[in-house]
Amino acid sequence: MPLKIYNSLTRSKEEFTPLHPGQVTMYVCGPTVYGHAHLGHAKSYVSFDVVLKWLRHLGYRVTYIQNITDVGHLTDDADEGEDKIARQARREQTDPMEIAQLYTRSYYEDMDRLGVDRPNIAPTATGHIPDQIALIRTLIEKGHAYEVNGNVYFSVESFPGYGKLSGRTTDDARQPGGRVEARSEKRHPADFALWKKAEPGHLMKWESPWSEGYPGWHAECSAMAMKYLGETIDIHGGGMENKFPHHECEIAQSEAATGHPYVRYWMHNNMVTVDGTKMGKSLGNFINLKDIFNEFDPIVIRFFILQSHYRSPLDFSHQAVKASQTGLEKLRESWLRLTASAPGEEDIDTDAYENRLVEAMNDDFNTPVALAVLFDLSKAINTALDSGGLKEEARNDCIRLFSTFGIEVLGILDNRPNTVNEASTSIAQALEGAMSLLLDIRQKARQSKDYETSDLIRDRLDEAGITIKDTREGAEWKLG
Repeated sequence: MPLKIYNSLTRSKEEFTPLHPGQVTMYVCGPTVYGHAHLGHAKSYVSFDVVLKWLRHLGYRVTYIQNITDVGHLTDDADEGEDKIARQARREQTDPMEIAQLYTRSYYEDMDRLGVDRPNIAPTATGHIPDQIALIRTLIEKGHAYEVNGNVYFSVESFPGYGKLSGRTTDDARQPGGRVEARSEKRHPADFALWKKAEPGHLMKWESPWSEGYPGWHAECSAMAMKYLGETIDIHGGGMENKFPHHECEIAQSEAATGHPYVRYWMHNNMVTVDGTKMGKSLGNFINLKDIFNEFDPIVIRFFILQSHYRSPLDFSHQAVKASQTGLEKLRESWLRLTASAPGEEDIDTDAYENRLVEAMNDDFNTPVALAVLFDLSKAINTALDSGGLKEEARNDCIRLFSTFGIEVLGILDNRPNTVNEASTSIAQALEGAMSLLLDIRQKARQSKDYETSDLIRDRLDEAGITIKDTREGAEWKLG
């Protein structure tokens, strides 16, 4: 089965064919760095991380760009309000650039812990002001943009395709309660800002042909995507909430500037809810990743996210995450048993499992189905091991499948102290021997009433993540 992707532009699954054979260009909208990353960020970037990993597994050379928005994203997501980073800087009584740097570092710390691969290039909006000015100048020259009082707006009426992604029309902006409010200086209420003249006291501003100011939010992604990936890119990803106005505006300004299709496959991940309610700061149900990482292993959170398809909503509850934790531990236990096992006589039809795994991933990156197949494989492995062990070829094939899909593609068995690789058996044996020696030393210390040494061994092992439990039959130990 060839790879099929649900294209938000055509609202259908399409067979994936990159513009250039063997190469994929991929752009995903990055975070606006004015606060710590939250569960919504995790949903989006874990989802697209799996897309990236699967494409690379298929043998494509992927150039992956994910921007950092550090200027221009206003509080109403359109053309009004205060810059989100400037507002946060005022709250924390510091410089906007310090806010951007602080939360950019924080974002990457959290993504690293989730096992999310870094992009090939991570351009910032502030680092590409000249590119955005050049794009805006082109749009003015071609009659798609106009300047009023130092502000520059894109004319949506000049681009007949406006609304083709979201289904929104320019008439929607005229309706009461529409997302884009009318401004007297705009020719049409749906026109959007490409450049904003800075108000007095505004710190983040640059010289331009029109005024001292800053770019609109939408301009940065078009300018940076086309600079690094070309006028037409294969995949553009982002949250469903970005379809309108952000991605709609990206299409309009990019295609108006170049005359070429901007994106071939649009991908959008769905939102996060908390106990059935949309997550949001105003509702008091905002899930900060650093907080949830204090309760759960980040890879458990990754596993929890992948149990939901990227186009489906993800409902967070502590009970649901605990259930994910239990499920992940079962997979880890099977993986440990498998790699530490000796060859036996039992067999497994690994081709059938591999075909199901490939089919799931090629069906619009269906991670819930892929995980279900891994659980089925895990059950078959445990049954075979309980019956004396797997034949060597079947054992090796099972290890390969767990390695490929559990570690390489889904990233749920990676970066763990007890994750096993090809050298796991010898490591486990060495650990067993070392622990046996330490427990003997501790037992002798207890017998001689040297409780200081006995407690020291127990406490230091506990710090290392090894729990000691004293029973009538002697001391026992376990990881975690």
